Amino acid sequence: MELRHLRYFVAVAREGHITRAAEKLSMQQPPLSQQIRALEREIDAALFVRHPRGVTLTDAGRSFLADAEAILAQAEHAKIRARRTARGETGRIAVGFTTSAPFHPLVARAIREFRHKRPDVSFVLEESSSGELVSALRDERLDIAFIRSGLVEPQGIDVHALLHEDTAVAFPARHRLAKRAALSLKELADETFILYRRPDGRGLYDVIIAACSAAGFSPHVGQEAPRIVSTLNLVAAGLGITIVPASLGRLPLEGVVYRPLRGKPALRVPLNLACRRDERSAATLAFIELARHLTSS
Repeated sequence: MELRHLRYFVAVAREGHITRAAEKLSMQQPPLSQQIRALEREIDAALFVRHPRGVTLTDAGRSFLADAEAILAQAEHAKIRARRTARGETGRIAVGFTTSAPFHPLVARAIREFRHKRPDVSFVLEESSSGELVSALRDERLDIAFIRSGLVEPQGIDVHALLHEDTAVAFPARHRLAKRAALSLKELADETFILYRRPDGRGLYDVIIAACSAAGFSPHVGQEAPRIVSTLNLVAAGLGITIVPASLGRLPLEGVVYRPLRGKPALRVPLNLACRRDERSAATLAFIELARHLTSS
């Protein structure tokens, strides 16, 4: 039994006449009669009572009509849904991000504008380290990931550079330098740093160490924390200072004040968007295009 057999049956049932149904289907009456009889043999039940001037449904025919119409409607729905998915109008995108990434307004704006344009695409969000996010991309558990670093081993992964963000110093609220409106990196040479070290050793940690070296000093690292928000908790406890992307200043935390870094050497951190190189999902590709457009406009 094929979908065309159901369409033939439904047409005859609606018209109550095989010849008129054949005209609607743009086919000849004899082949249509043959197809209906073949369908009845396959079902092993009479679907129509034949009259000199038309046909009426049997009890079996009425039962079969309800199911046939439901199947045809479902098939049409599946066809439309497949077309919309192919155009990126429906589906699901699994998005990963490092702890600091969602504080930048670009991330929320990209998701908000994409949802406005394609409301039938859903998002699943996951927070982790850059290394874990890239592993999830390779394992196809994630579709895209906002990360703060490049890749040492980029096999199979593309990294789109979106922007570079200014940084800020997070001080304990009563720190002597917290009264300043802005600071240079050199003014932090005597401070105790609390840094966020990723398990793979890349990212903001290395950016800060390299910038301090360019400023003429090697920072004294008193503490390391597994998450960037954890560094801020240690700052609030008075154990030192830390440097974070400026957008993290949106995170209100009692006992912590943020002051922008100014002057040279400039200390800026990247925000990148990583995805699989062979990505084929129309929705995912459309999201990547939107995020890149927002940073270039």
